[in-house]
Amino acid sequence: MAGEDASPMDQDRIAGERRQAAYDAAADEGLLGIKDVTIGGRVPSRLLAAAKKRSGAGNTSELLLYALAKVAIEDDFGPRLLARKGQVPRGTLEG
Repeated sequence: MAGEDASPMDQDRIAGERRQAAYDAAADEGLLGIKDVTIGGRVPSRLLAAAKKRSGAGNTSELLLYALAKVAIEDDFGPRLLARKGQVPRGTLEG
């Protein structure tokens, strides 16, 4: 994965930039605003610890917000591209 050879300080910076980019994209889509819902659930502790470490999230609430933003803004380019299989005439992209 990109950034694996980066120093711990660089990894923290990169993780912070990724979180901010997800928050910015979610805000641009009007998805962020007043926190008016409380959710809870049980998750494996190892999964939670690994997600916090990878994301750089400081607490569970921040991790949850980041994860929800990532899912909500997830790009569907791959599935849309595959759905077009056979719709572009052969030779169109050659040139």
